[in-house]
Amino acid sequence: MNNNCNNCPRECGIDREASLGFCGCGKKIKVARAALHFWEEPCISGINGSGTVFFSGCTLRCCYCQNYLISSEGFGKEISVERLSEIFLELQTKGAHNINLVTATQYISDVLRALDMVKTKLQIPVVYNCGGYERVETIRTLKGYVDIYLPDFKYNSNDLAKKYSGADNYFEIATEAIKEMIDQTDGMVYDKNNTLQKGVIIRHMVLPGARNDSIAILNWINEFLPRGKYLLSLMSQYTPTIKSCEHKEINRKITTFEYNSVVNEAIRLGLTNCFIQQRSSANIDYTPLFDFEGI
Repeated sequence: MNNNCNNCPRECGIDREASLGFCGCGKKIKVARAALHFWEEPCISGINGSGTVFFSGCTLRCCYCQNYLISSEGFGKEISVERLSEIFLELQTKGAHNINLVTATQYISDVLRALDMVKTKLQIPVVYNCGGYERVETIRTLKGYVDIYLPDFKYNSNDLAKKYSGADNYFEIATEAIKEMIDQTDGMVYDKNNTLQKGVIIRHMVLPGARNDSIAILNWINEFLPRGKYLLSLMSQYTPTIKSCEHKEINRKITTFEYNSVVNEAIRLGLTNCFIQQRSSANIDYTPLFDFEGI
C-alpha cells in the first residue's frame, strides 16, 4: 500500500505514518476547535452561526496567518474519524447553519469517511474553507460531499506567494481550483432566510503594499469567471502576527487608501455582488480562541 501523501499541490510524497509533511501533520486528524462561529460572511454565519471545525496544520502556512498557532505550530488535539463524525452531528444539533471545514485538505480522506458515516443524518450544507491552494484532483473528490466552497484567492503575483507562503505556483494552482469549484456548484442557492446552501465565495484579503496585486486579481476574476456563479468577499482584516515582522513591508495594517483602491476597482469592473468588510475588522477579534471547545 502506498502511504505517500500528495493531497495538496506540494505533492511532498511524505509517508505521514512515519513523519510529518510540509503541512506539519501526521496521519491522525488533529482539531483545535469545533464550535458555532459568527465571523464568517453573513450568508454563512446566518443567525445561529457556522458549525466551524478548525483543523491543525496547513498546506500554505502563510507568515501572516491569524491562525498561526494551529496552522504552523501544530496546536490541536488528535481525534478519531468516529469522533469527527459525532462532532458534525453535535454542531447540527446546536443549530449550526452548516458544517464549516477549515483547512481540511491534509486530512481529506478521513474527513470524507466521517461525512459518509453521517450522510443519512446530516441535513445542513458542508463548507470547504481553504486557502485556494488545492489540486484540482482533490477538489474533484469532494463532489457530492461539499455544497459550498470558501476559497481564498491570495495572490496574483507568484513572487509574493513564494515570499509569504512558500508557493511559487500559487496563481496557476488557485485559479484552476476555483474554476473547478464553480463548475461543481454551478451557481448560488439560498434558503428562505438568505442563508447560502450551495455556491462559491471567493475571499481576497488586501495585504499591505500589495493593492496592485489585489487589483490584478479582480481583473482576472472579471475576465475569466462567469458572473452570477460566485460571490466575492473583499477583506480588510489584515493584522500583523508573530511572523509578519520578518517582512517589514507587511508588519503593519493596511491603509484606508489601499483598501478603498481595491474596492473602487471592484465597483469599476461591475463586481458588485460582493461583501465589503468594514475597516474596523483589522483587529485580533477575528482570531478564534483555540481552546478545544467542542472536541
